[in-house]
Amino acid sequence: MAGVSNCMKYSMFIFNFLFWVCGSIILGVSIWIRVGIDDQQEINSNMLVGANLLIAVGSIIMVLGFLGCCGAIKESRCMLLLFFIGLLLILILQIAGGILGAVYRSQIEEAVKLSLEQNVYLLQSSSEEAKEFQESFQKFEQMNQCCGLVNGPTDWGKNFNTAFGSSKACECEQKDPPKDLCVYFQSRYVYKTPCEHAIIKYLKENLLIIMGIAFGLAAIEILGLVFSMSLYCQIQRK
Repeated sequence: MAGVSNCMKYSMFIFNFLFWVCGSIILGVSIWIRVGIDDQQEINSNMLVGANLLIAVGSIIMVLGFLGCCGAIKESRCMLLLFFIGLLLILILQIAGGILGAVYRSQIEEAVKLSLEQNVYLLQSSSEEAKEFQESFQKFEQMNQCCGLVNGPTDWGKNFNTAFGSSKACECEQKDPPKDLCVYFQSRYVYKTPCEHAIIKYLKENLLIIMGIAFGLAAIEILGLVFSMSLYCQIQRK
């Protein structure tokens, strides 16, 4: 029985050490992303929320990994129980979030579209807040070869040809651009596709990545629950 207990104890320790390392990596990467998008907060608000969420997740995983490691080495039932409860709550929230995300996926897309439509006025305004948004948005246009938020270059209104407008950002780099990429608008060729498509595509691609990571974490979490409860029961029987 002692051999089985030692095997389980060190297996639990190694598992939780790796769990703690994963939490440290998530925390470090998320802080790096959070710092990197501070200067583009207006156009990356969704990314900013995601980075803050990852910081919280990484911190929680580090705490749980620490509890699991100490609980296994010190054979502390209290720490193991706290680890089990914390991991179980995360797993339940993860499953609930996955179900809600799958059920309301179409509504989420519609909500994003509605939010973008409401922000069109920022492209047509001349306020200081709008100018900051426009400067960040022009970088996004250049990067993704798109123009405007929802309706294309017309979203810029009278600002299209102003000093802080989109005339340069929307302009196609090629001298004779293909018709499916660019359109002739106000004496120049500009990108045809509204940035709405690029934003939704980006969100969908990242949603698939997040779902894959979530399923992988769920399998690891279930393994952690089995390890912790098995060790807890063995310690209790001694």
